[in-house]
Amino acid sequence: MSIQRFKFGELPVTRWKNGGGATREAVNWPPGAGLDNFEWRVSIASITADGPFSVFPGVDRQIMLLEGGGVRLKSRDFDHRLETRFDPFPFRGESAVDCTLLDGPSVDFNVMARRASGTAELRIIDEATVLPRIAHGLLMSVDGQWRMGGSNLAQGQGVWWAFQVEEWHVKPASRGARLAMVAWLPARGDTPSP
Repeated sequence: MSIQRFKFGELPVTRWKNGGGATREAVNWPPGAGLDNFEWRVSIASITADGPFSVFPGVDRQIMLLEGGGVRLKSRDFDHRLETRFDPFPFRGESAVDCTLLDGPSVDFNVMARRASGTAELRIIDEATVLPRIAHGLLMSVDGQWRMGGSNLAQGQGVWWAFQVEEWHVKPASRGARLAMVAWLPARGDTPSP
């Protein structure tokens, strides 16, 4: 599969049923999968009102604040204030989570991986780096400008790929730049083709 490029502002918007926000989906793998059978998924959510998160049994989740005052996430298992930008917080999709805005709307980066299918790693890069060779992943500039191979990524732009081993040389092109990297490692290995 070829490398897929995207821009945050051009991703399709899905409004939440509870009216508390909207989601822009960057990746939902495999192609055509729904919310009940994806293997890995990356999205950006705009949260505008308090309310519960959807429950995803069998899914590991990670959420990271991009913009805004952040949110308080509370369940039987944890009580976490997501208020530091670019600091991922992992939790299990089975958790019934109540979300409360801390100081106005919040924009969050979300990664989900179905445990039976594989695992996902989310990390933030802030310096010139040679990234490991992975067959499934995503890169997105979440702050500032980046040079990536022979091209540039402006803030909100990104790439994702699957079944194509890539090694990326990335370098910040503006002060304080941050790059989100998601690596998905399928449980069955990287060799099969879709």
